[in-house]
Amino acid sequence: MSGILAGKRVLVTGVITDGSIAFHAAKVAQEQGAEVILTGFGRLSLVERIAKRLPEAVPVIELDVSNQEHLDGLADRIREHWGPDARVDGVVHSIAFGPQGAFDFLGAAWEDVSTAVHVSAYSLKSLTMACLPLLHEGSSVVGLTFDAQIAWPKYDWMGVAKAALESTSRYLARDLGPRGIRCNLVSAGPIKSMAAKSIPGFEELADVWNHRAPIGWELTDPEPAGRGVVALLSDFFPRTTGEIVHVDGGVHMMGA
Repeated sequence: MSGILAGKRVLVTGVITDGSIAFHAAKVAQEQGAEVILTGFGRLSLVERIAKRLPEAVPVIELDVSNQEHLDGLADRIREHWGPDARVDGVVHSIAFGPQGAFDFLGAAWEDVSTAVHVSAYSLKSLTMACLPLLHEGSSVVGLTFDAQIAWPKYDWMGVAKAALESTSRYLARDLGPRGIRCNLVSAGPIKSMAAKSIPGFEELADVWNHRAPIGWELTDPEPAGRGVVALLSDFFPRTTGEIVHVDGGVHMMGA
């Protein structure tokens, strides 16, 4: 099969519905020639059902990034599907979670904040390290962020967690660069996904894009962000690492 990911093997985390960026990253990756494995957490049967909507059938591995046993066994689970000498060419980190308390900046308890930072930021490091035995020179790790340069309405401690994610990506890029492994992020605009439903005041946050995206932004179309992920997984950015590529309709660069 031809395409910019022809012959590559990619692990995609965070697929919950076919309306997610992770699903579209997996779909475009397959269309561009990659073999894909998905990971799921919680209702694994739901992820398996959604996986059937991809162009080709894919295995689904259970992975809770806050469970060290899951992380320790991830490489072996991948080898079960791709063989004992399996190599992973790309990893997509599309994992974020904040308890309801994390969306109250002044009132949040550390318990809620620490959960948000652990699952949404530290997990980029722990997931990458779990895959490290299978990564090689030329492998690419791509995560998803929501622009943490500024304070957004209603986003609160999740914004802080995203800032931590962006910093984590830079340090991973620093430490894995000598091995030839790249780590970059796509900063995507808001998408009406299942994850968005857990953000109080999401509509107010998303409304910013209705007025400030110079090239326009469609809240129900995750494919542009998915394509951005696939571009960074490809060999077309061989010396790009520690970067944040904005796929947000241009909102990030607009002044007041």
